[in-house]
Amino acid sequence: MKKTNDNFFEKAYGVARLIPFGRVTSYGAIAKFLGAARSARMVGWAMNASHNDETVPAHRVVNRVGLLTGKNHFDGTNLMQQLLENEGVVVIENQIQDFDKIFWDPSEELDLEN
Repeated sequence: MKKTNDNFFEKAYGVARLIPFGRVTSYGAIAKFLGAARSARMVGWAMNASHNDETVPAHRVVNRVGLLTGKNHFDGTNLMQQLLENEGVVVIENQIQDFDKIFWDPSEELDLEN
């Protein structure tokens, strides 16, 4: 089972690494892209486990309505928000503003063949 999780985590990291600067996606959008639509929580676990890997921009992955639900897993309470704001993303009370405009959907943006 651990091997399967590790493989899924690596796939989730691969998608997260493709999220453009200043854009965000959701746990569910990554799960759906990976063919595991009901595994949003597992994507969350993957993002939480990625904090020792600076190549994974886990701060760009939020819940389906743009809330910073993963912020408690970053060092310091506001690090996730600060990282997003450094990319020009506006966050008010843990809610990404203009979420629909900056949302990046890997199912629409990425070619499954690549």
